[in-house]
Amino acid sequence: MTMPQASDTAAPATLLGSEQPLCTAYDVALLDLDGVCFAGQARVPHAADNVNAARKAGMHLSFVTNNASRAPQTVVDKLADNDIIAEASEVFSAAMDAAAMLTEHVEPGSMVLVVGGDGVRQALLDEGFQVTSSAQDGPVAVVQGWDPAVDWALLSEGVYAINAGALHVATNLDATLPTERGFALGNGSLVAAIVHASGKEPLAGGKPFPGIYTRALKRAGGTRPLAVGDRLNTDHVGARAAGIPGLHVLTGVSDARDVICAPATERPSFLHTDLRGLTEPHPEPVRVEVDGQVWWRVGNRSARVLGSRLELQDSGAVTSPDGSAVRIDLNSYRVLAVAAWDWADAQDRQGEAATLEVPGIEVIEP
Repeated sequence: MTMPQASDTAAPATLLGSEQPLCTAYDVALLDLDGVCFAGQARVPHAADNVNAARKAGMHLSFVTNNASRAPQTVVDKLADNDIIAEASEVFSAAMDAAAMLTEHVEPGSMVLVVGGDGVRQALLDEGFQVTSSAQDGPVAVVQGWDPAVDWALLSEGVYAINAGALHVATNLDATLPTERGFALGNGSLVAAIVHASGKEPLAGGKPFPGIYTRALKRAGGTRPLAVGDRLNTDHVGARAAGIPGLHVLTGVSDARDVICAPATERPSFLHTDLRGLTEPHPEPVRVEVDGQVWWRVGNRSARVLGSRLELQDSGAVTSPDGSAVRIDLNSYRVLAVAAWDWADAQDRQGEAATLEVPGIEVIEP
């Protein structure tokens, strides 16, 4: 499957600044759910207060998720359990993305086999399709989305239908699914089982493909969108490919070291520890030269790359001889990221391998 490439209109692959809080600088937030608004069954600190505050400030909200198992009202109920106000019309899932994609390929009212749960079925019904769980009903397409009830029998029905000529559409290709016990099988792993049996590659929706963002934005309205996510290789790859700047938070999967080492296709435009980043201004990164050396400054913090190491102006090289995480504040994190990205891009332009020695990073909450 070809992965998305950055849009020609994408924001520069570096850190941006905003004198205004992001909730007023942008008019719609495309918010990921798990790892951003909540974390499994746990609450995410500062999520509810700041999402609700962004709404009060006039920002439109769209909750954009790769989880295809939940119907919109189920998502609204889950958000309400976390004290986040939402309406079903504000939810856009990978199941809805796949159903919208399918309208571009098959006739309205066609029979579709669902290898998934209620979220996929509801999305297809809302687009005017008929649904079935049996290949014997002659479906013209198979839409596959993660659900805990998907078993060998249902996967096999999908294979029967695809081998008979049905189009295969996957809601997303996430190989794993984070749970309280670790990473479990995601939809992409189950899609791979059907592909292995059928020999046919599916059409794929969801993140990291840009279509889920452009379709969610069309439904939400607004002209200045901001994507908010915790996973670089899904949330931010998709947003960048769609030409949408992104706010990364550290309450989910990708940590600070991942961000500092991120390739251009995965880089967010704004960084914060959590969703307070939605309601605060962000200092502009500034490039300065001192005695022929390039430094970057963000707020009251400055950093550069010296040799193969990052260096903070006030505290020296960012290293950890004992292997423990280096604890830094928010602006130090931001300036280390922009310095590392600038250095990596320069190395890339020169055709040289860009390898920095970056220890584990713990960002102290502001």
